[in-house]
Amino acid sequence: MGNETKAVRVGGVWMGAGAPISVQSMTNTYTGDVEATTAQVQQLAEAGCEIVRMAVNDVPAAAAVREIRARTRVPLVADIHFDYRLAIASIENGIDKIRFNPGNIGSEANVRALVDCAKAHHVPIRIGVNAGSLDKALLARYGAPVPAALAESALSHVRILERAGFSDIVISAKISSVPETVETYRLLKQACSYPLHIGVTEAGGGELALIKSAVGIGALLLEGIGDTIRVSLTGDPVREVVAGKAILQALGLRREGVEIVSCPTCGRCKNLAAHAALVERVEREFKNEKEYLKIAVMGCAVNGPGEAREAEIGIAFGRTNAVVFKRGEQAFAGELPGTAERFLDEIRSMLEERKKERA
Repeated sequence: MGNETKAVRVGGVWMGAGAPISVQSMTNTYTGDVEATTAQVQQLAEAGCEIVRMAVNDVPAAAAVREIRARTRVPLVADIHFDYRLAIASIENGIDKIRFNPGNIGSEANVRALVDCAKAHHVPIRIGVNAGSLDKALLARYGAPVPAALAESALSHVRILERAGFSDIVISAKISSVPETVETYRLLKQACSYPLHIGVTEAGGGELALIKSAVGIGALLLEGIGDTIRVSLTGDPVREVVAGKAILQALGLRREGVEIVSCPTCGRCKNLAAHAALVERVEREFKNEKEYLKIAVMGCAVNGPGEAREAEIGIAFGRTNAVVFKRGEQAFAGELPGTAERFLDEIRSMLEERKKERA
């Protein structure tokens, strides 16, 4: 489907051409507040965010880019609306990428001025089309921000950049409907070879938002569509990073952090409380772990031993005892809660071994 994806570099991160799928997020501070924005950028980077976008909506925000850029190593993107001059100022102040919405940036002459600056500084541009700010002429023709309209808008602005001799382009075309999101990106993948920034926009902030994002992003990535992702959630942007990494891990596209295999429990489980408590402890203690380790916490004798053997380390519960498997072999067994505590100690040791091997 589509052509071989073009490679585009954003700071030290590559998109497309087989590069790993990167995880993005966006600050929600006022960018002109250097201290607050830098602090949030660092929080996102520590959570594993690989590209951070900032809203640049006035002259002080554009000026602040220089200082923020100097304080962090993570690639930074300036999000521009209405005033192309802010994009030019951001580029001159060291931004790694520009994102603008073609529906509100102004005339083609403005776009060309921005392109000339981006070319001179080797800064890529993301054309970001959103259903909420689609070009009025397209809305009138299609009657609604349907996938064909979003794709046409994005591709028409790609052609503007191409006519200006610019090809370091990334495309996004976002809508809050999961089926329409998937269809829009399918159209773009068929029509061009530029890297695609995917996500379900304005998904919300709760459990449904996470589900919508996982379904939409996951469906596209399973079709080989998408080169970088952003999970759009209301609230703390660090949650977006955690969710994005979890989606990549669930798809087998990222091996980072602990992967927990745990049964949902049923009437066969002889010790629901102990099983649930251990799952919660493993999730809590190792949630920020960078090393990969597959851990199984299983509650009964039907699937438990098999799943525990398949994991790098796993535990299968009985009513008052448990058995622990390590790399496919039984390691030890005994009464609870002592065996569970020993299981946790073994996980810590395995993770420390991984860190030493990488050092």
